[in-house]
Amino acid sequence: MSALRSLILAAADSPRLQRLVQRYGFRLGAARFVAGETLDDAVPVLRRLNESGLLTNTTLLGEGVRDEAETRAVVAAYREVLDRIHAEGLRTNVALKLTHLGLSIDEELARRNVAELVEHAAARGNFVRIDMEESRHVDATLRIYRALRDSGHENVGTVLQAYLYRTEDDLAALLPLAPNLRLVKGAYLEPPEIAYPRKSDVDAAYARLLEASLAGKGFTAVATHDESLIEHAISFADERGIPRERFQFQMLYGVRPRLQLELVRRGFDVLVATPYGPEWYRYLMRRLAERPANLLFLLRNLVRG
Repeated sequence: MSALRSLILAAADSPRLQRLVQRYGFRLGAARFVAGETLDDAVPVLRRLNESGLLTNTTLLGEGVRDEAETRAVVAAYREVLDRIHAEGLRTNVALKLTHLGLSIDEELARRNVAELVEHAAARGNFVRIDMEESRHVDATLRIYRALRDSGHENVGTVLQAYLYRTEDDLAALLPLAPNLRLVKGAYLEPPEIAYPRKSDVDAAYARLLEASLAGKGFTAVATHDESLIEHAISFADERGIPRERFQFQMLYGVRPRLQLELVRRGFDVLVATPYGPEWYRYLMRRLAERPANLLFLLRNLVRG
């Protein structure tokens, strides 16, 4: 299974496969995981999820921008997203990648761009989540998050990845900020020198991070579809009297929707990450790598033609 995951993640960088998948992907079933290619496509999906009792976030898919002018177009697009969320009255916030805002060009450029969006979100009573990317971007991402918090911005959070050996130290360093953190297992192809190669070790690290974060004073987004870890979070919170307002479960659009609604019925907040945009290929490949059932879903659609 690990070899299959590595193969799929490596294929995420294949321009030839990208052209093929982007040509036929939505017909084959990519729409199960992506809410369309435009904001107009995404808004009805976000509204439907909200009406089902689910919170949502949305992301304009894209990363690795290397042109400063293009980063300004991304900022403008996210400003439009925040304005549209406000106008539509959606229970939706925004998640974004710093390499989409110029981190691969210049860290200060990315900081200025994301600060503008955090300020724009605050004026509309909204929140921005800074996603975590490959390990080489972790230090810069955490520096920018800290800089935003030091500037007085409370409506911003970030993400920690359980499969990196360094993450327990990163969490300990962040806890004095009472941070808003999303905990994920990790979806990039990383070498065993810096990341746990075995699923069991990642799961154990996730449980440790979960307990430390919940025991702190911040907010914890438990981002997993793993029912054993979900139940562990619930038990840990109940045993220590941690109020439900201090954590929520986060899952991906199109993955375990019945579980999402069941948790809502049990009285928990559940947020569904619901991305959109024409640059959806790499996102789709990471979803396929995470769960073989996702790959089988697309292959069945291919056979049906």
